[in-house]
Amino acid sequence: MSSPARENSLVIDTRRLVRRPGSMVEESFEIPAPALFGTDVLAVPEGEPLDIELRLESVMEGVLASGTVRATATGACVRCLEDVEYPIDAPFQELFAYPDRAAHHREVGDTDEDEQHVLEGDSLDLEPVLRDAVVPTLPFQPVCREDCPGLCSECGRPLADDPTHQHENLDPRWAALQSLAVDETEEKRN
Repeated sequence: MSSPARENSLVIDTRRLVRRPGSMVEESFEIPAPALFGTDVLAVPEGEPLDIELRLESVMEGVLASGTVRATATGACVRCLEDVEYPIDAPFQELFAYPDRAAHHREVGDTDEDEQHVLEGDSLDLEPVLRDAVVPTLPFQPVCREDCPGLCSECGRPLADDPTHQHENLDPRWAALQSLAVDETEEKRN
């Protein structure tokens, strides 16, 4: 079932499941990416589409949200600084506990409060779940291609444009002798 365009919100209403274990809803939708969706090096730009396939299942403890998020992250190659696009296809699955069940589990010390997602009323917020699914799939050091030679350390030119590019590096201690060699060459010409 495909839903109409949603607001820029990843808060999902679960009332359709009517808190009956075994009931399920599947939907696909596209939503603009929230701000800072990725890492400092590679991220989905704010407002770019996130394609989400979502399955909500009512279980005894709450609502199980599972599915896939697809998008395209952009950034810069860490070697040559060229633009990089990285396709994302990340699965996710998370249990959102009913508030009364979550309170019971906290009382008996059954779960860590930081690790548990809890329904707020009849709504669940997918944004942190999607971040947790997407960020680990992004490369730590993205490159435009595996054999990218990077930039020249002397002048900053892309080495891919001129693979034979090089600079003559003279030891500064020998610089005075270099001037003598130039003078001698000029004397031979005269």
